[in-house]
Amino acid sequence: MEIEMTAQLSLGPILFNWKPDIWRDFYYRIADESPVARVYLGEVVCSKRTPFFEPLYPDVTERLSRAGKQVIFSTLAEVMIKRERKLTESMCALDDYLVEANDASALYHLRGKPHAIGPYINAYNEETLAVLAERGAVHVTLPFEIPAQSVMRMANEAAQRRITSEIMVFGRIPLALSARCYHARAHGRVKDNCQFVCEEDPDGMELKTLDGDDFLVINGVQTLSYACLNLLAEMNALKNNISYFRLSPHTPNMIEITQIFHDVLQNELSAAEAALKLPKLGLSVPFANGFFHGQPGHLWVDGSSVKPKT
Repeated sequence: MEIEMTAQLSLGPILFNWKPDIWRDFYYRIADESPVARVYLGEVVCSKRTPFFEPLYPDVTERLSRAGKQVIFSTLAEVMIKRERKLTESMCALDDYLVEANDASALYHLRGKPHAIGPYINAYNEETLAVLAERGAVHVTLPFEIPAQSVMRMANEAAQRRITSEIMVFGRIPLALSARCYHARAHGRVKDNCQFVCEEDPDGMELKTLDGDDFLVINGVQTLSYACLNLLAEMNALKNNISYFRLSPHTPNMIEITQIFHDVLQNELSAAEAALKLPKLGLSVPFANGFFHGQPGHLWVDGSSVKPKT
């Protein structure tokens, strides 16, 4: 049995350490001006940042909910110490909002309770998805690096399991998490006394090779791609199978960027027309879609005619 599919846009959690007032005002604008249907809130990368934003959650969730956005809370993607275990447990206890699990420790607390599976959970095959659904998952965001054929197989399995599916279509791609904070180390500091230096890089700290080539981006304990994922051209081939298309927040023009993706999704703007507008709004970095096309993730492959096999 398949579920009826009407694809919509979602906005993933902010991965970077923005100043609290900028963080709050960003979500106020998303509530008032952006066409996204779903918004993820919560600190995914570093638990030390959480106290800056927790006091803002009530006002932000109220503003988003009043604007008709569905709010989902995302858990940490890396849980190592007691503070992080307690933080994850408390978030999983929320009753008024769906919770997205990004670490196996969250799955323990969410078992038997409706919840979402985040992209940091290694849901790479149908068998894994079946187990997660049996334990209460009602939604899954697929891992960032799986190719088109795997996306379609997983989306079809999700539909058979009566759960919705999601993939990321815009933003720097999360690649890895570390116990060490390379962001702090690059500034001669240690993780426990980082002084929140990651705040100085609101879209991540760009990393070059020894030859001076652009390579990766560091965000606290997280490593991301230097290039920006862009699956504008691929969305129409997927919108009958995928429930949500996720955009990851960055500082430049996210209202306009979400509107462009919305217009393409609603056939109000062609992917070719959108491709001319998007580079003027986003990060001043190359676009990439290699993972989706079974290539190295940093590459750009013309995807205007992609038709993933079911």
